[in-house]
Amino acid sequence: MKKIFSKHYWADKDVEQLVGQMLITGVITASLVVLIGGIVYLTQHGQGGVPDYRVFKGEGAGYTTFSGIFKGALRLSTTEIIQLGVLVLIATPILRVACSLFAFILERDQLYIFITLIVLCVILFSIFGGIKS
Repeated sequence: MKKIFSKHYWADKDVEQLVGQMLITGVITASLVVLIGGIVYLTQHGQGGVPDYRVFKGEGAGYTTFSGIFKGALRLSTTEIIQLGVLVLIATPILRVACSLFAFILERDQLYIFITLIVLCVILFSIFGGIKS
C-alpha cells in the first residue's frame, strides 16, 4: 500500500498536473467573478452620464482594502465583486508558489525549499507591505 505523503506517491507529473489544474481553476473562477460583477454593474450603471475625468478623485477603502472588498462583496456591491475577482486572480499564482513549496517539502529538496520560501516571502511582503490600514 502506497503512503499518501511519500515521495513515491507524488511524482513530478502529479504535482505539475495539480498545479496546472489549480491555475486553470483560479483563472476561470476570477474571470467568472469579474464577468458577473461587470455585467451587473453595466445593467445598473450603464445608462449613467459620462464621468468627469478632469479632476482626480481617489477611491475609498471599499476598493483598496481586503476588508472593504470582502464586506462590499458580501453586500453584493458590484464594484467590490469585480475587485474580489481581481483578488482571486492575484491569489492564484501565489497559491501556485505555496503548493510548489509543499511539493518540495514532500520531496525534501532543501535547495528548492529555500528558493521557493524566498520567492513566497518576497511576494507576500510586496503585497502586504503596501496595504492601506
